Amino acid sequence: MAKNETKAVDNRHYDVVLAPHITEKATLLSENNAVVFKVAKDASKPEIKAAVEALFGVTVLGVNTLIAKGKTKRWKGKPYKRTDVKKAVVRLAEGQSIDITTGI
Repeated sequence: MAKNETKAVDNRHYDVVLAPHITEKATLLSENNAVVFKVAKDASKPEIKAAVEALFGVTVLGVNTLIAKGKTKRWKGKPYKRTDVKKAVVRLAEGQSIDITTGI
């Protein structure tokens, strides 16, 4: 009988997945077994997949990434730019879920 392989949690996994991204669109995606995370800008799709599988103990079917460009705003009449944010939409296997309200 084969042993269930548990993925070791590395410190880099905590650096890859920064926070859950909770919005109305992200909540609608959760109905289709998808979760949205803010991730490090230099993180690749395989790194994101490995981090989510190790941290939450779920099976990831796919990862889609996007970079939301920061808006230009004004404060006291002077313009500034918000930082860019990389987000990952992680699609989970059927029947699996992540409760993002509990934390890691």
